[in-house]
Parts: sequence; structure tokens; C-alpha cells
Amino acid sequence: MSITPGDPLTEWERSQPDFIVFRPKGQQDTDNEHFLVFEAPGDGELMAIWTQSSVEGHGDNHTAFSRSADGVHWAEPVVIAGAYPGREERQASWAFPVVADTGRIYCFHTKETEKTDMRQHCGVMGCVYSDNHGHTWQVGADNPVPKNQYDHPDPDIPPNWIIWQKPIRDAKGRWFSGYTQWTSHQVMPPPTNHWVDQDSRCGFVRFDNLHEGPDPADLKLTWLPSSGVGLAVAHRDHPDLSVAEEPAVVLLPDGRLFTVMRTMTGYIWYSTSDDDGETWTEPEVLRDQDNGEPVKNPMVSCPIYRLQDGRYLLVFYNNDGRLDEYDQFKADWGRVNQANFLRRPAHIAIGEYRPGAHQPIWFSPPHVLLDTDGIPIGPKGTAEIATYPSLT
Repeated sequence: MSITPGDPLTEWERSQPDFIVFRPKGQQDTDNEHFLVFEAPGDGELMAIWTQSSVEGHGDNHTAFSRSADGVHWAEPVVIAGAYPGREERQASWAFPVVADTGRIYCFHTKETEKTDMRQHCGVMGCVYSDNHGHTWQVGADNPVPKNQYDHPDPDIPPNWIIWQKPIRDAKGRWFSGYTQWTSHQVMPPPTNHWVDQDSRCGFVRFDNLHEGPDPADLKLTWLPSSGVGLAVAHRDHPDLSVAEEPAVVLLPDGRLFTVMRTMTGYIWYSTSDDDGETWTEPEVLRDQDNGEPVKNPMVSCPIYRLQDGRYLLVFYNNDGRLDEYDQFKADWGRVNQANFLRRPAHIAIGEYRPGAHQPIWFSPPHVLLDTDGIPIGPKGTAEIATYPSLT
């Protein structure tokens, strides 16, 4: 079935947003992803960092930055890193901010290098930073991402990886984040030409001294798990393949770390760590409670956030990768990216910590938050909504 795309000039109104940060104006800014809002150091101002391009995967990813004094009115974005007219740089993709206790603002990203594997997410950890509330930015030293047996055999080609969320504080107050590692096709060729059928795992990184505001060259990073191999979940139809991606992490009241991840099973999976991320439990299907219903989700991020009152907020899509005529598991996708029509409607569920339970967070019934009614827009022709958000 052919669906008439919506008009980008008006289609944004369908979700009835409370505020508007940015509306695309031209060819280089029509794709905007991984929208991360954070508090400026000291004065209560809000800032936002996101990845912008002409269209995802076309090789011109760059980092956009905006600010707001009241959360309602936002400044015109500026490009602070990456491939953009007038900048002699390669791609800066999937940027995320961290503010040190000193007030220094770091913006890290997957920085494209001269030799690449999967160009969309291959690179070192690049950094720009600001010591004046984001009014100017300096380029910091790159940090390498350690390689393992799943990476390209060429030592000059870095891993395929991204971080997509703002890091959290672990039980000792250190900044901590999950990341996705995709296996090089030179190591494990995908069984199909569908982007969802690529081998991948969930790893983690701890920024041991970032709170002190060091020069990026002096950052101390610990890549986890300590085994060097990330969390794996078998693909439903290709069990020799692991597809575990986009880990979102929260801290539990007992000091453990809890992570959820997208998979190619039709469900969210989770794992916990009781030693600050050094080791993790074998991933399991996430359920609404012990022995309850599995939480359905297609191949899309499923962020979880800890709320101020100690509860948790889960954002997900409440379908198992099959919705209407769309199916992420079918062999022939035709000319339609099935995932673009499965990432809707966006649902939320409230989680509560249950001490002594096997699964430490139990969830409320799902509630529809946002929908596009299946109308695609933009250069990707996607009907997705609320993907890669943030909570401030």
C-alpha cells in the first residue's frame, strides 16, 4: 500500500508539541536525531545538542547546538562539529553532552576517521568542549575506542559504535553510559540486506574523572564489561546472530545498574550489574512484573529514565515488530524500510523498584503518548515519533 507523505511544513502539528526548538530550513538540516536537552551549569538555562544531516546515512552528519533561557524560546542552532558547508571536517555523529562539576561542558561524538568500516557509526570518540556556557567551543583530543574480536581486522580502522543517551551517575558518582558495538561485516557478514540483521552487542563506558573537568586528553575511561565482550541477545530468526543495541541505563536504589536494550526478538531485554558495570547478568526478556507479560518493542530505542520521585519512565512502542502490513521479520521488505512504520505509536509506562523481586523494576500498563497516524515525512520517509529523546 502506498501512503502519501505528509507536508513537512505542517505535519509537525500532528503531535501537538508544547514547544518548538527547531524546524528545518534547507537541504543540510532536514534530518534531526538524538535530541538531548540538558541544564547549563549554574544558571538554569537549558541547552540542546543533536545530530543533524541532510538525511541519515548520507555522510554529512554534524552536531547542532541551541540554548533557551525559559525552555520555550530557543536560539537559532549553530553547528559545533562535523561535516557541514564551510567546515573542513568529517562526520561528527550521535553527539551527547556531559557537564563536569567545574562547569566545563563536554560534547562527545563518534568522529569519522580517514579509514572507516560502517561509515554511519565507525570512528574514535571525538570531543568539543566549552568553558563559557557554550558560547564558544574548542576541539579536544580524540579518545580511542578499544577493539575486540568483533571489529575490522585492519588495526587502523576503529570500531563501529555509538552512544545515544546522556550518561548517568553510577553509585559512586561517576558518569556512566551504555554504547552499541556493531560487528564488522568482515568478521560476520549479515545474513540479509536488512539493516536490522547485523551482529551487535551492548557495552558500557565509565568516565572516571570527567567530574573534575580535565582536558579531554587527560580523560580516564574504563570500557566495560571487564571481559571486553558486550551483552548479546540472539536474533529470533538467525540465532547465530546477536542483536542487542541502544542500551539505556538507570541506577537502582540498591546501587545496582539496570539496563534495557532493543533486540530482534520483538521484545525489550534487560540486565543488571552489582559491581558498577564490571560484570552483568545474562540478559532476559523485560516483563511488566515477575512472570508477567513481555514488554513488546520493535527495533527502536527504548529509553528508561529515573524520575525525581524514585520511579522510572520507560518509552517504548508496544508492538513486536509487526504492525498493520509492516513486519521487520519478513524476508522481502520490498522498497520500504519496515522499521520506519513500526516506531509508532510511542507509549510510556511507569516503573517502580521492587526490592527482593527477580526483575527489580515492575511496570504499569502502557499509555499512548504520541503518534503520527502512520503518515511519513522527511527525506527518510519515516512515520516514527519520539525516537531518541531525552528527559531533563
